Amino acid sequence: DVQLVESGGGSVQAGGSLKLSCSASGFIFGASDRGWYRQTPGNECESVASTYGGGSNTHYSDSVKGRFTISQDNAKKTVYLQMDSLKPEDTAMYYCASVNRRTWYPLSANQYNYWGQGTQVTVS
Repeated sequence: DVQLVESGGGSVQAGGSLKLSCSASGFIFGASDRGWYRQTPGNECESVASTYGGGSNTHYSDSVKGRFTISQDNAKKTVYLQMDSLKPEDTAMYYCASVNRRTWYPLSANQYNYWGQGTQVTVS
């Protein structure tokens, strides 16, 4: 089985930074495309950032563009989300997602096969 485990969440003041990590284990292709999503209670899951082309391409939502950076280390099967200039509206549960292949376009949520358990980010 493939498992994704997020870490790095926590509480931070507005303007601060956090770096999330998501490590994959199991039989998964290291250069698989990955994504970060977030969700607040009562709202739909929102795409934050994603990689495609084995990590060589990135895509960001307008709400985080210029503040968040997604990257992945294929050898470590790990994807990161560097979050700078955090705002209270970034408060959410953050989830990483993965497929077990490399694609050449940004994926939508229903195209990901694997999801982590989530890590909470709180910005005050």
